[in-house]
Amino acid sequence: MPGALPVLGAGKEWGGGPRAGAFPLSPTPAPTGSAEPNGGDAPNVGAMSSPAERYAAARRRGAHPALADFTAELGFSLDPFQVQACEALDEGSGVLVCAPTGAGKTVVGEFAVHKALTEGRKAFYTTPIKALSNQKYNDLAERYGEGKVGLLTGDNAINGDAPVVVMTTEVLRNMLYAESPAIDGLGYVVMDEVHYLADRFRGAVWEEVIIHLPQSVTLVSLSATVSNAEEFADWLVTVRGHTEVVVSEVRPIPLWQHMLVGNRVFDLFSLRPAAHAAEQGDDPRGQSTRERGASVVDPELVRYVREHERRMDTWGGGNGGSRRERDWHKPRYRPPARPDVIERLDRSGLLPAITFVFSRNGCDAAVDQCLRAGLRLTDEHERSEIAAIVDERTGSLPEEDLHVLGFWEWREGLLAGLAAHHAGLVPAFKETVEECFVRGLVKAVFATETLALGINMPARTVVLERLVKWNGEAHVDVSPGEYTQLTGRAGRRGIDVEGHAVVVWAPGMDPSVVAGLASTRTYPLKSSFRPSYNMAVNLVSSFGRANARELLASSFAQFQADRSVVGLARAAARHERDAERWAAEMHSESGDVAGYARLRQDIAEREKELSRDSAAKRRIEASDALAALRPGDVIRVPSGRRQGLAVVLDPGVTDLTEPRPLVLTEDKWAGRLGTVDFPTPVTALARVRVPRNFNHRSPHARRDLAATLRNARVENDLGARRVRQRSAAADDPVLHDLRRALRAHPVHALPDREERVRAAERWLRATREAEATHRRMAERTGSLTRQFDRTCDVLEELGYLVPDPAAPPVTAGEDPVDHEVAPVVTDDGRRLARIWSEADLLVAECLRSGVWRGLTPAELAAAVSTLVFEARREMPGQPAVPAGKVAAAIAEMRRIRARLQDVELDHGVPAGRDLDLGFAWAAYRWADGQSLDRVLAGAEQAGTELSGGDFVRWARQLLDLLDQLAKVADGQLATTARATVDRVRRGVVAVAVGG
Repeated sequence: MPGALPVLGAGKEWGGGPRAGAFPLSPTPAPTGSAEPNGGDAPNVGAMSSPAERYAAARRRGAHPALADFTAELGFSLDPFQVQACEALDEGSGVLVCAPTGAGKTVVGEFAVHKALTEGRKAFYTTPIKALSNQKYNDLAERYGEGKVGLLTGDNAINGDAPVVVMTTEVLRNMLYAESPAIDGLGYVVMDEVHYLADRFRGAVWEEVIIHLPQSVTLVSLSATVSNAEEFADWLVTVRGHTEVVVSEVRPIPLWQHMLVGNRVFDLFSLRPAAHAAEQGDDPRGQSTRERGASVVDPELVRYVREHERRMDTWGGGNGGSRRERDWHKPRYRPPARPDVIERLDRSGLLPAITFVFSRNGCDAAVDQCLRAGLRLTDEHERSEIAAIVDERTGSLPEEDLHVLGFWEWREGLLAGLAAHHAGLVPAFKETVEECFVRGLVKAVFATETLALGINMPARTVVLERLVKWNGEAHVDVSPGEYTQLTGRAGRRGIDVEGHAVVVWAPGMDPSVVAGLASTRTYPLKSSFRPSYNMAVNLVSSFGRANARELLASSFAQFQADRSVVGLARAAARHERDAERWAAEMHSESGDVAGYARLRQDIAEREKELSRDSAAKRRIEASDALAALRPGDVIRVPSGRRQGLAVVLDPGVTDLTEPRPLVLTEDKWAGRLGTVDFPTPVTALARVRVPRNFNHRSPHARRDLAATLRNARVENDLGARRVRQRSAAADDPVLHDLRRALRAHPVHALPDREERVRAAERWLRATREAEATHRRMAERTGSLTRQFDRTCDVLEELGYLVPDPAAPPVTAGEDPVDHEVAPVVTDDGRRLARIWSEADLLVAECLRSGVWRGLTPAELAAAVSTLVFEARREMPGQPAVPAGKVAAAIAEMRRIRARLQDVELDHGVPAGRDLDLGFAWAAYRWADGQSLDRVLAGAEQAGTELSGGDFVRWARQLLDLLDQLAKVADGQLATTARATVDRVRRGVVAVAVGG
């Protein structure tokens, strides 16, 4: 079959050069070498130059001697976009460089460092994450010597007074607000991965830095490819002066896209001209992903997938019988076995490979599957090297924690050349995997998408098992930008002549959609900038309220908002035209059709409201029934995976949470259930004896009690609690009046009523859309300054800002607006200015109210953890917390938050998220000195699932906030906070933070 490879292991076709049917993302040939033999963001090496090119280079040396010196030290020639950016920088311009991963953007940043040292000025190199800062520090220290390079992150402070300092962007932001003397003499700031300003949690930091940097500082912004680079550059010009935009869409290594269908591999793209138009970035606007993909996808692949689906649909059931009977006989789809895929890649010479799984458990299971299949990808020498790296990287981990972290199973996989990489691993494990992979020792990594964020781990091949991922709230399709970022790992510069991306087909996956996803070139950069309380007090303290408004008005967020008003105006006009058309169609001389349609809507909304009230009432009744249960009660779980009889082991009742009883089911499963499992009130059907000190983790104990449960005399409870209830709607007087008014309305009797009402409903919808669009237009014009004013109003009401007592009073006849009194930051406000947290104002209010006074270190850790922890997914009910002082402190924190919400609501400020209790028990036990095993087991018992990596990550977040408390709190609380920091920074946590 033309265009298809017979099997995944066809080495000649997979491992060779460009061929018909493949679709490289760049028409340029691959570079011939690399400055970094193991890949990375490195430039072209050893490229042969023509006499004309050598002449042009000689001219550049005369015009740009600093660049010539820098290039001479590199030992390789620069790519055209690197030359363009460096020359602009050498001429005194700021630069914005947008290029794909691995194209060599960081060379431009390194040239800025070179210029700073040559000119006797300072250079700051900022990165979004600590791992990148550490990596860049090592690179620069190796080049310029440790005496000239420093590192500042939340965990490390090395040689901070050096002329070149690598730091996280937050550190630079804090230095700017504190007016640190380290800023003196600063000549260049490199903002690596500047596209992080779109991050909804941390993106504001990048804009704060860009706005507040002194005008004497030259800014070098390095970004992944974005489609609105010119818009971002236009904003940079307004706040930073002249900025040169340098965009390169050329991948250093061509990328070939494939789809694996069953055991056959197809090229995703055809070689039609439309494919190359998309490749050049000229894909037509207004097309759907499928329409765009249909013009470039390999038709042979489409035909094969359709035939494959047809065979699956008719398998076993033939064409006879009902659809249900055919489905009954149809075999369940099974994706290609992971060990088979890796083996075939190995035979084709396409390892190392990264397989993106989008599930932590799936990553771990993949390694286990490969091991059980006997897959071994390393030789004896490689295993010896891996063992040495493992010993070096993990030697500091406490011996007693190794079995809890699954160390031996993880090590076995590494020795076989296999590894998982996800956020659930402790940092030492992740760093070991990264080092082994970069050194070519680990050949197959199964990873979640977190691997795609900045870490230097290029591969020859990237495999995507699915194109749907969990985003923390729902399962969503992978976006074009995410697809490009994931597949961008394929192709190691200086090693591979090409990279390969393989999408594993599954039923329902349309190859045209995948081709459209892979060929999309529109990744707009959108600001996430919003004024926080901490930002507000810092701005007022540094610039005054009026000047702070001007600064916010100059943000990229406001820049984009103002530009978007033009598009909104067009949308509003379109909705208004639609409303006029529907108004004509609905008009009737016999009555007000719009009024009749509104009555219908009022009835529907009232019915929904009553339904919600009834559901809430049922949930309360179900919660009360659960709270009345006692150990030994036999209940029936009505539905779900745990359906059937269960015995209550622990009622799970606390003052702060809904009841979450611990139960044992007939099939010997033990765990906690919540109100979500009981849509109607539950009642005890019988009682059995639960042995004293019953251990639900013991299989033997579970088996014995489950047998007792099955033998219990349980009355037939079917229908026992079925009480015929009148619908709430039947007795509601408001609904009764609305329905009566509807029947009495003149339009009710019209013969063409439904046609006119449909037109009226569309008129209502168009009118609402037009009104909402006009509101959005009004909100976006000056939206940031309005948000800032509202934020300041909250701070003034709470006493963090007060009017300046020295300001002259407003005299009669004068406009108060023209004499706005500049606020002054109070002592409480200055403390708030030093709290860097998503819950900054709540932390400040808790400090002011003294809610944490008198707590022990373990109790303080538990209470403060509720401000930093955020569960990965919503859990039924709420986790348990330590009783006594901790429960009381958390209850008071919730009361404080409720008061804050009232104030915020009054001023139109969105409220922050609620406290999350899921880490409280883990934090308490860890700060109390308990083992990691007990901490993780206790967290699960309290209703929270934590891996070792999860625990370390949240412990580090907790440490960061505790360290801030130790610096801003007074008296005994500061002492307790420092003691808590010492207690939390131990074991695996101490290893992770380097102390």
